[in-house]
Amino acid sequence: MSALSELYKEIAACRRCDLAKSRTRPVPGEGPENAEIMFIGEAPGWHEDQQGRPFVGPAGQYLDSLLALINLKREQVYITNVVKSRPPGNREPLPAEITACHQWLERQMEIIHPRMIITLGRYSLGKFFPGESISKVHGTARKRDGVIYFAMYHPAAALHQQSLRPVIEQDVLKIPPLLARTESVTETKSPPQQLNLFG
Repeated sequence: MSALSELYKEIAACRRCDLAKSRTRPVPGEGPENAEIMFIGEAPGWHEDQQGRPFVGPAGQYLDSLLALINLKREQVYITNVVKSRPPGNREPLPAEITACHQWLERQMEIIHPRMIITLGRYSLGKFFPGESISKVHGTARKRDGVIYFAMYHPAAALHQQSLRPVIEQDVLKIPPLLARTESVTETKSPPQQLNLFG
């Protein structure tokens, strides 16, 4: 059994927070274990909770179209969320829930060891770009320990605010050049602040 499959079994058995009581299915993530690019969103929604797969609702369909803009399919990238179970009523995840899921995300990153991590929305932004505002840092990249971190708006934002569509599409077009020229991204020394998730 692969390392990710083993991890998914552990996530399914997790009872560290109350989301385990209300969820239909855990949504650990999906994609190849050797993916170069890892997308990290916020939390599963209704569609994801039903299927046990990340980004399968309207925001996921838009993400698929964004990937197509750079000649990628979702089978080629790894997609997950900060929180692995749906918060009731699609509310935002609570700090305790993010903390409870923290170890799962860390282990996914260790197993996949992607060349690039793309944050989708402010909750994953807060983990890797602590203290930053998404309106200021979207479309920008930083490199730490050889990994490129790239900030983007969550695809769902474009569904609520049509004016963000061209912004998000311009940002996604920056991904291939960044991967091709990783040396052009300045390495930063400061480690991510593990629990300062609401910057």
